[in-house]
Amino acid sequence: MSKTSILLGLSAIALCAATGLAQAQSLPARILEKKTLSVANVPNYPPLEFKDPKTGTLTGLDIDLGNAIAQKLGITIKWEEISFEGMIPALTTGRVDMILSGMSDLPSRRETLDFVDYLASGAQFYTNADRKDEFKNLADLCGKKVGASRRTSFPKEMEGWSKENCEAKGKPALQIVGTEGSADARTQLRQKRLDAAVQGSETLPYLMGQEPGNYAILGTPFTTVYQGLAFAKKDTELRDAVAKAFAEMLADGSYAAVLKKWELADAKVDKLMINGETKN
Repeated sequence: MSKTSILLGLSAIALCAATGLAQAQSLPARILEKKTLSVANVPNYPPLEFKDPKTGTLTGLDIDLGNAIAQKLGITIKWEEISFEGMIPALTTGRVDMILSGMSDLPSRRETLDFVDYLASGAQFYTNADRKDEFKNLADLCGKKVGASRRTSFPKEMEGWSKENCEAKGKPALQIVGTEGSADARTQLRQKRLDAAVQGSETLPYLMGQEPGNYAILGTPFTTVYQGLAFAKKDTELRDAVAKAFAEMLADGSYAAVLKKWELADAKVDKLMINGETKN
């Protein structure tokens, strides 16, 4: 190896080290001190987060994304398994530093949280494959029992859809059933206790791949929403450091690689967005 090559290699290493140091210095002092980011997560929403059934290892798109962001920041993540209802209180009281768990960036949540948006999503109806011909149009769902996790925004969004597409047209309203998570909705669907269910559009391709022939998607998503990394409103320093790392992932292709791995390239965001607004 020539002297020039060695010097170039050392320069590249120095540049990477300097970049990592600059990123680390942009983090809050409490994060720099422990070199760990505590992140709330509920591992029950594949392919975003779940435990590998063979090994019990935490995995999913959110896990890969979070770990990649942490690597860019020169820190590690400590994943904290917390109930969905408990995540926002845990964040606002300082028990955790961030939420990364398929949480929708909703205007109502922005009163106490800031979001760095990372995935496009939407509420999607689906049913058992053997019943798909009963619902040639989404309006055929009017009057039927349709379930969704009560912990999500889906029941409220279903209520709005029903008012516009059923009741306003003289048809019976959806019978909305709040379930104990999306897995419970699928169980009730298989048991014929529900006629259909609603999940995030980003989760259904994975589900159908895992259980081929069991389900059928109905129509197209009836809402548009972004999933976001969530931060306490006061924690702007951490938010901005994570946003910078995510912007780098957008630029260098590592974000696209994570989406490709989980077959969610169509759910990508093209630009950095905070609270639904594009940032330069």
